[in-house]
Amino acid sequence: MRPGKVEESPYARAGDRPPGDPVPDPGVGAEPAPVRARRRPGPRGLARALPALLVVCGVLYGLLTPQDFTPVPFFTAAPLVAAPLSALRTTVLAGLASLAAAYAVHDDAGAHPTVSTVTDVVTVATVALLAAAINRVVRRGDRQLASAREVAEAAQRAVLPEPDARIGGFEIAARYEAARRDAFIGGDLYAVQDTPHGVRLVVGDVRGKGMGAVAAVAVVIGAFREAAEQEATLEQVAERLERALAREGTRRDGIDALEGFTTAVLAELPHGEGLVRIVNRGHPPPLLLHADGTLRTLAPAEPALPLGMGDLGRWPDRATEAGFPSGATLLLHTDGLSEARDAHGRFYDPERRLAGRTFPGPTALLDRLAAEVRRHCGGGMTDDMALLAVRRP
Repeated sequence: MRPGKVEESPYARAGDRPPGDPVPDPGVGAEPAPVRARRRPGPRGLARALPALLVVCGVLYGLLTPQDFTPVPFFTAAPLVAAPLSALRTTVLAGLASLAAAYAVHDDAGAHPTVSTVTDVVTVATVALLAAAINRVVRRGDRQLASAREVAEAAQRAVLPEPDARIGGFEIAARYEAARRDAFIGGDLYAVQDTPHGVRLVVGDVRGKGMGAVAAVAVVIGAFREAAEQEATLEQVAERLERALAREGTRRDGIDALEGFTTAVLAELPHGEGLVRIVNRGHPPPLLLHADGTLRTLAPAEPALPLGMGDLGRWPDRATEAGFPSGATLLLHTDGLSEARDAHGRFYDPERRLAGRTFPGPTALLDRLAAEVRRHCGGGMTDDMALLAVRRP
């Protein structure tokens, strides 16, 4: 049985019965077969049908109204509506249909058309050509946007690669929820590394947004992966990250050189010891969810400044230890979870929401958390959110 998956009974599938179980009488206690709901066209499908409806409305308007009333607005709107929503072929067909309809609705559209007829036909033809040009511009922009999204996705996979589902005997799940739906990466970070000292993890939040924050994320993760392998203690790993951010700060200009910092929490899971070590540098404390639903907050004994603020004060890091029994799940998160607000300004409280609940695995936990936070915020988040869950099987 795979981790996190509930084993299914061989008789749980529809239609299966244990041996000896009598066959139920059809119609007695049996539910009728579900009626398949007819799929309704969505808003985009209705919008694509709008050009044809405009042409039909234009024809009816031209035939049912006096000659002084012109249906040209209907015919010009048809290709313009098709341009941003449809392919070039559909846009051209909408223009040709509008042009033919504009010519056909005039009673005098014979061998000697009037000035009004010629003007209407030329107007529709001009707008149809403009619609075809608009379609090409929109399609080129869509291709560029798709290319930019692919580059952003590739950057996220390079900077924040998805960890394996099982590392060092632990079940792992990670999730990044961007506040903007068209964004893929920001200032939140996570990383997992299996080392001779145990499985080491980091979750952090870089001050600021944009490419400067992404660059700092790359620096922190690169330094963490190197230090996690080489340093004997978690405190030494934190010191290496401090030095890496200090070097990065000397290469920055303006306010980032003075106020750049990163809140972070580092964790170490020694192999076979059933405990977790935590070093917290100004970050929301991790949560430990036991198999029976008991929740414990792993708050630091002494508060510490974030990484990158060593010039304001120096003191040695001290890792705190806690038991990490079998079946328990360690949840590390950024403040995008604990500071998510609803319409009334109330924060999402992960300790209160998760206490007393159990989850089949870390992936199910993160899926439920992400859905609840989105619902709590009314579908829109104001800050990015990074989640990392580790379960001891």
